[in-house]
Amino acid sequence: MLISFSGAQSTGKTTLLNHLMKLNDSAIEFIPEVTRLVKREYDLPINEDGNDVTQFMIVAEHVKNIYKKREGAAILDRCILDGVVYTHWLTDNHKVSLSSYGIASKFFNELKDKYDVIFYTDPNDVKLEDDGERSADVGFRNDIIDLFERYMVKLENVVRLTGTVEERLETIKQTLAKHNLEVNI
Repeated sequence: MLISFSGAQSTGKTTLLNHLMKLNDSAIEFIPEVTRLVKREYDLPINEDGNDVTQFMIVAEHVKNIYKKREGAAILDRCILDGVVYTHWLTDNHKVSLSSYGIASKFFNELKDKYDVIFYTDPNDVKLEDDGERSADVGFRNDIIDLFERYMVKLENVVRLTGTVEERLETIKQTLAKHNLEVNI
């Protein structure tokens, strides 16, 4: 089973993943966000400063996460939906080439149904905060949110998470129980 959190920056994805990681055993593989991994391992610019190499590396990490052999369930902090949304914004703003967007879009269309559940963290319940890595630009965040809304209409496997952390965790628990995956909350 493959599960992912998805959404604009500063919407609670990592908070939820960290909570689940603390309370659940090794039967579930937890995979941290690839965007920050690409920034740290390759010293590439992210967010609105991304470039063709950054987006290629991010999309490649999303593809690897899908095809990695694993025994049980995996919960990811971000997925190919994030890859195409951010690449789309960067293309519209002349930061990456149209061919980079074409690659991200191709992989999105081919792989979007490989996820059993994509938990979209609704931005309305979480204040934008600067953590030193994510963008704190409100306009950028709003553009990204709009793009997520446009892409999510193409997906049948999205569950929108709203409310407090506790309410979001309860939605996660109930959703995963429907897929026969029990998690501690």
